Amino acid sequence: TETGRVSLGLKLQHAVFDKLVYSKLRAALGGNCIAAVSGGAPLGPRLGHFFRGVGVTIYEGYGLTETTAGVTVNRPDALKIGTVGRPIGGATVRVAEDGELLFKSPVVFQGYWKNPDATNDAFGVSGGTPASDGGGGWFHTGDIGEIDEDGFVRITGRKKELIVTAGGKNVAPAVLEDRVRANWLVSPCLVVGDQQPFIAALTTIDAESFPAWLEPPGQQAATTVAEAGDDPQLRAAVQAAIDDANKAVSKAES
Repeated sequence: TETGRVSLGLKLQHAVFDKLVYSKLRAALGGNCIAAVSGGAPLGPRLGHFFRGVGVTIYEGYGLTETTAGVTVNRPDALKIGTVGRPIGGATVRVAEDGELLFKSPVVFQGYWKNPDATNDAFGVSGGTPASDGGGGWFHTGDIGEIDEDGFVRITGRKKELIVTAGGKNVAPAVLEDRVRANWLVSPCLVVGDQQPFIAALTTIDAESFPAWLEPPGQQAATTVAEAGDDPQLRAAVQAAIDDANKAVSKAES
């Protein structure tokens, strides 16, 4: 809660869930697992909060091959779910004018093997001259992100995946895609809209969840996703996922 206090009702509800569900999840992990580290694909705040509530805190981090693996990570004494943590010792991070994350650190590589052009590009250098954004010497990750007031880094998308609408609005699709995919009925989702006046999403129905959706009365007429494509109830379910995703962005990005 905003006050940091948890109601008695919520505590009791959590105790019941812990007894009936969470304890079984911990048992499936061997019974002694209290934490894990996540990297690679985004974990997402929803799963981060869920596993912490289960009793298995996941410390999400971030890094690339060029940064010798992790360059930021959440820690027991510095945890903020929804971020990839603070930079590791000796690492410095900043955000370029276009939103790209830049790093300096002893763990950042020196360059690509026999490819000086790629190396110069990675460090914001063109023809031996630092880039106009002052990025010379800083490793350009290609990821778009932000740094909050406490120094925690949040990844919001990939620079090359940015969508520019007809109105000139830059939209990072990952924020929308992650929220839509969080819906139990949706599988892959692709946000589109480059040079268009609006943002749209191509969604697919999860093959394992679809049979469960068919079970309630009145939905047995369809047997395949193709047959249910025009079903108003299925469309309403997907629309609910879209509506939830739109809450995370501005009207121009929705």
